[in-house]
Order: sequence, then C-alpha cells, then structure tokens
Amino acid sequence: MKAAATRTSKETLQLATFYVGDLCLALEIDQIQEVLRGMSVTLVPHAPPEVTGVVNLRGEVTTVLDLRRLLNLPPTPPSSATRTLIVRSQEESIGLVVDRVGDICTVETRSIVPPPPNVASVDGRFFRGLSPRKSEIIVVLDLEETLHQSMSAANPPA
Repeated sequence: MKAAATRTSKETLQLATFYVGDLCLALEIDQIQEVLRGMSVTLVPHAPPEVTGVVNLRGEVTTVLDLRRLLNLPPTPPSSATRTLIVRSQEESIGLVVDRVGDICTVETRSIVPPPPNVASVDGRFFRGLSPRKSEIIVVLDLEETLHQSMSAANPPA
C-alpha cells in the first residue's frame, strides 16, 4: 500500500518551505497547487493593500495576495526569486506572493510546537506551529486563518 503524498505516516508531514524576508514559512505540500513566476497581474481599483491584483489562471480569475502585507511586514520590490504560490481554499484558487521558495522537507508531527505566547498575541494567529531545524525555525502557516483574515479585511462588516 502506498502512503499519501503529503503524509508519509501519521507521525510525519511533508512541508513545502518558502521565505518572506528572513522568515522561513511552510505549508503542507498538498495545500500548494503550483508555483509560478513572472505573472502579469491586473490591478484591482480600491482593493485593500494586501491584494496585489488578479490573474487569469487557465480561465479562472485568481486573486493574488501579498503575504508580506498579510503578515504586517514592510513591502519590498519583486526580485528574480519572487514567486506566487497557488493554493486552494474553499473551492477557490488564490495566489500568495513570496520572496523565494525553499525546499520540501519531512518533519515529525511531534516536532511542531505551538508559537510562544508573545508571538501568538501579534500575528501568531497565522501560525499553526514552529518546527526547529539546525539552522532555522520553520513557521508552519495556518492557511485558512491567513486567508480568512485577508478576506475579512477586504469585506468589512456593514
């Protein structure tokens, strides 16, 4: 019997890592549909600052969000390493602009620890947990909370 692509067992997760500044973030590999570069984005008038614009992705209009702005980090101009991660949430494709992609790694589920309380009070609500490595700490992103927050900002209550 073959193991699922994203989980080699219940004790491990396969994570795709990427960077926003020096922050190493990760999503479970099955949350990312594809990684694109050099996309032509159409600006959306009056959109919130975290909305970079929209793109036509094989006939589907896809919103592109700036992950830097979602995480309240200072903006930087795109570089040759800038990529857009296409993720799927609630039957909709969404692009997340990141500074660069990292690698795929397998981590033990038990190695993912909750963020410290002082991080949770800031934008730690976007983090599922932290996975320490030899040279850095991987921050496992809570995709749904991050996207929910961006949609709440884009559609404030009346």
